[in-house]
Amino acid sequence: MRRALLSLLLGSSLFAPLPLLAGPGHDHGDEAAPVSVGGPQRQPDGSVFLPKPAQRQMSLRTTAVKPAALPRSVELQGVVIMDPGAGGRVQPTQAGRLQAPAGGWPLLGQRVRRGQLLAELEPASGALERSSQQAALAELKAAQGQAERQLARLQELADTVPRREIEAAQSELQSLRARAAALGGGLAGREALRAPVGGVIASSHAVAGQVVEAGALLFEVVDPARLRVEAIAYEPAQAQDIASAYLAVGEQRQALKLLGAAASLRGQALPIHFAVQHPAQPLALGQTVRVLLQSKSQVQGFALPASALMKSPSNQDIVWVKTGPERFTPKVVRVAPLDGANLAVTEGLLEGDRVVTQGASLVNQIR
Repeated sequence: MRRALLSLLLGSSLFAPLPLLAGPGHDHGDEAAPVSVGGPQRQPDGSVFLPKPAQRQMSLRTTAVKPAALPRSVELQGVVIMDPGAGGRVQPTQAGRLQAPAGGWPLLGQRVRRGQLLAELEPASGALERSSQQAALAELKAAQGQAERQLARLQELADTVPRREIEAAQSELQSLRARAAALGGGLAGREALRAPVGGVIASSHAVAGQVVEAGALLFEVVDPARLRVEAIAYEPAQAQDIASAYLAVGEQRQALKLLGAAASLRGQALPIHFAVQHPAQPLALGQTVRVLLQSKSQVQGFALPASALMKSPSNQDIVWVKTGPERFTPKVVRVAPLDGANLAVTEGLLEGDRVVTQGASLVNQIR
């Protein structure tokens, strides 16, 4: 009996219908959704699944955005220039040959005081000019000797000669001596080139024995704590609508003081000058910088740190919004600069959206 029952069960299992598999290109019916492996991954719709442990490991921070009236901002190209009251140039007034001072040539970056001797210039003159000066000096020397002898004779006859004649002879002798000294100093003297202000040597173009023309730039002295920034505006209206200005160097920003704008165009642009006191980072003359101007007019938007702005694979501006406890969705936005460290989102967000403000670059890299 038992053998018959076992045979019946084996026979039924052998002849049971097998599961049917569809061929290529056929529908397999409804399939179960893929199960997450528990790690960060990009979803088919572009969002990112990010577990809580991974969020803590990435130090993610989000901020609920609120609309506000933000100042309109524009970014201009600027260049660091010298403050005329705290910097100066050393230029000779005549052609000649350079000679090093007793202490040697000043070094780049060396701090100098006002009036410090930086170089000496031996005036250059032609042979004909020098010979004419020497001839004039010889005539003055001869006239000086004759005036000395005349004065000595008058002083011997002081009892019989009027006093005014003796005084006239003394005055003439002093005049001849002064003219001879001035002419002799011009032949053998050197022009002292001194620092016009106290500061540091920003540039040096002097070489021992170099022959320079009058007005050649030899040294630039600047006070690094007092510099100016010249920004170029191509719309004159921008210069009349400035509420505040900032200097953006890397990730840092520093407030600028508006000094004024030019009343005439230069190269189809309007120069605007700003003062920067004690720069947060070292600046060099001629350095190109970014100047952010905030206008008096305002625009409605959401203020976010610049670190929240990312680029999508299609090179669109996006921010990451937390739409669930472990889900982050990219949103395409339109932005405008604010002050270098922050930006204004004018389109693409809604009030209350929780935007990733720290660690957005790590979320953007998840694939």
